[in-house]
Amino acid sequence: MLLTELLSPDRVVVPLLAGDRQSAIAALTRHLAERAGARYEDVLSAVMERESVLSTGIGFGVAIPHARSTAVRELSMVAGVSPSAVAFDAIDGEPVRLFFLIVGPEASSGQHVKILSRIARLVRRDSVRRQLCEATTPDAFYNVLLDAEAR
Repeated sequence: MLLTELLSPDRVVVPLLAGDRQSAIAALTRHLAERAGARYEDVLSAVMERESVLSTGIGFGVAIPHARSTAVRELSMVAGVSPSAVAFDAIDGEPVRLFFLIVGPEASSGQHVKILSRIARLVRRDSVRRQLCEATTPDAFYNVLLDAEAR
């Protein structure tokens, strides 16, 4: 499964205006809930519960908050780029600018893990990370992903 099968420009928030970890997750969750037809509070609760176990800041300025929730019918994802770095308690201690939020029902765990892995592989590439962070519009962000997944 490709990221561009789950993401579209209308599922990308650029710029993501957030001053801290909580507000970044809340803004992305609201965006996802609106597009997935889910209750915001239910989705946010699931994401924050997962985040309380261990930060999803994977390093290199990237965070992948994720959760399973009965509030969504299918695996859903949104992404965002913050113009300024957000403290996120990432594993490398660095703040985050690039976010991918994934929420799916229990039955989607296989796809969920594949998408997490796919994101991690893509953002390991410095050039892809840099281009995603430099995207000034949702279309530009999406096009960087299209190009990266084609390689």
